[in-house]
Amino acid sequence: MPLSPFHLAIPVYDLAAARRFYGEVFGLSEGRSSEQWVDFDFFGHQLVIHEHPKTASQDSAHTNPVDGHEVPVPHFGVVLEWQQWHALVERLQSYNTQFVIEPYIRFKGQVGEQATMFFYDPCGNALEFKAFKDMNQLFAK
Repeated sequence: MPLSPFHLAIPVYDLAAARRFYGEVFGLSEGRSSEQWVDFDFFGHQLVIHEHPKTASQDSAHTNPVDGHEVPVPHFGVVLEWQQWHALVERLQSYNTQFVIEPYIRFKGQVGEQATMFFYDPCGNALEFKAFKDMNQLFAK
């Protein structure tokens, strides 16, 4: 069955800064917009940034330990193709993105081995992007 695009709407307290981040740093195409929100083509999915006062999770993130790192919760992102993930790492580094968890291989040599990285958008929304050399490992136990 083909994967259906998801729709995700997130709060941003600085619409202009978030618009620059998702448009310039990621290079995402804009869709519809208004003075309070902007649609983006987020790797084939619909991401909408909505102007909203700062939330508690944007102010101070909760974390859970995973593979020796403190993973911010909540977070969102996309599982990319292996080469696409590496290209995104290079693009983010070229914009001097500050990583919460630097790009690395998680669960190395184990079931579910994956490339991953974590960072925040300008409004404190945590993002994770990951990739698997073997996509069959995505849901492996």
